[in-house]
Formats: sequence, structure tokens, C-alpha cells
Amino acid sequence: MAYDYLRDLNREQRRAVKHGLSGGSSLGPKPLLVIAGAGTGKTKTLAHRVAHLIVNGVDAHRILLLTFSRRAALDMTGRVKRIHVDPDPADREP
Repeated sequence: MAYDYLRDLNREQRRAVKHGLSGGSSLGPKPLLVIAGAGTGKTKTLAHRVAHLIVNGVDAHRILLLTFSRRAALDMTGRVKRIHVDPDPADREP
């Protein structure tokens, strides 16, 4: 059975992760801006979106993900790697 890396997301998070990937457009996925309050799962959603884009064939070098600090950038990169590379949730940090 394939690893369902989207199962930990709620309906709205999953919708944001999958945004713009349907329809088979040759132009690639549509841009997405996520604005939400503290503690709503923005970082989790964005990390899952990046992993989902990569899984669906988007070149990782063509993805722009902005954060406000170097520490946040390292955290985001680590999260994407854990989602994309490590299919065993037991091995991931919370």
C-alpha cells in the first residue's frame, strides 16, 4: 500500500495542498498564497504542499517557498524531507 502523506491533514489543508494540480495543464501548478492565524497548521500545510508538488513531478528547483528567518527555512526544508523521503510516520518528529 502506498504511503498516504495527506492523511494527517484536515479538509481545508488538503484542499490547499492539492490546489492547482488538477487538469493536466502544461503550465504547471497555479500559485498559492496561504494566510491564516497562529496555530492553524500553515507550516504543516505548506510543507505538505511542497512535498506533494515534488511527488507530482514538479522540479524542486522551480518551487519558491518564502519564510521570515533562516531558522524557519531550515525547519521547513526538514519537514518537506521527512514527508517526501521518509514514508514511516513513526520516524518523524511531531
